[in-house]
Amino acid sequence: MGYVITIDGPAASGKSSVSRELSKKLGIPWVSTGAFYRGLAYVAQQMKTNLDNPIALSELCFSFFFKIAATTEKTQVWFDGQDVTEKIAHEDVGNIASRISHFPEVRQSLLDHQRNCALENSGLIAEGRDCGTVVFPRAEAKIYLTARSEDRASRRAQELGLDKDILERQQKQRDIQDSTRKVAPMQIPQDALVVDTSELNLEEVVQKAYQYAVPKINR
Repeated sequence: MGYVITIDGPAASGKSSVSRELSKKLGIPWVSTGAFYRGLAYVAQQMKTNLDNPIALSELCFSFFFKIAATTEKTQVWFDGQDVTEKIAHEDVGNIASRISHFPEVRQSLLDHQRNCALENSGLIAEGRDCGTVVFPRAEAKIYLTARSEDRASRRAQELGLDKDILERQQKQRDIQDSTRKVAPMQIPQDALVVDTSELNLEEVVQKAYQYAVPKINR
């Protein structure tokens, strides 16, 4: 297995953008563990699976309908042979993902898939909500990004063309759900670099992450 850099944090804190740029600088792929849950949520939505049935949801994790691929540009999600990466970004899919991520059976079923991404590459950047605490607890470098809730909502509103106030309410609800769930709650890894991205541009955040991670992966 190659080295792993984890980037955790709440929604719209900049995880995906930072992961993408950092992966380009290091020449390694990045994977969004959140894409596994969003992808599963989308598949369950399309297959009309009972969202309160963890066994049925877990079975979907191993379905040939559902595939994920890590690249330096993005984490690609495929459903029934079609690239649905852009579709899983919708807030309704995110809300379902947050809901089904509470099931231990679902988290366990996706865990091996997430960890396999590191086995397939010489290096990997993994971003999500529990990468540094659960998925890759022994990662060489751990980073936690955060930002004010209003800033996070503004970023997502611009990205999706939706109402900022509605998104802020939804994000606050998801933050509560993700940080208080019994299994793998969202939290700051004990040995992580914490970066508040509220007053920083993308280049500044990437530079901080790069300067922190490189010495650790080159030990």
